[in-house]
Amino acid sequence: MTITFHPANVADIPAMWALRTRAVRLSCASHYAPDVIDRWSATPTPDSYVRLLNQGGGLLAREGDVLLGYAILNTASGEVDAVFVDPAQGGRGVGRRLLAGLEALADSLALARPLFLYAALNAVAFYQAAGFVRRRDAQYAHPAGMLLDCVYMDKA
Repeated sequence: MTITFHPANVADIPAMWALRTRAVRLSCASHYAPDVIDRWSATPTPDSYVRLLNQGGGLLAREGDVLLGYAILNTASGEVDAVFVDPAQGGRGVGRRLLAGLEALADSLALARPLFLYAALNAVAFYQAAGFVRRRDAQYAHPAGMLLDCVYMDKA
């Protein structure tokens, strides 16, 4: 079957968040303590998802009816807010193609560069392979009330 990419909308949020929760539990566990993974994966969908998707910043990857992954760009700031791929679908280039789709979206909107993001520790190599540059270690103030170690990266 062919992998297709199309804009995400608000109705897609429950499936997107379920995929994100699986990805956090399975893909991030190699770089974060179990208690951090538990708190991180238990958080509800942020209100910002509705706003970001309504701004046209969401992209889905599907194979038939199966959601393989998604990516979200904050079209106001140029921040890559999320790139998540179902762990069972890793290694197929889905994440790379989603990220390229966000870059194409940024170009089409003439967004100011550089695009930037706060990469989870397990995702740093993925973003580096896509041309993002590691700028500094950082901590993301997660809405669950914890600080997540991450890496600030950008791409001109």
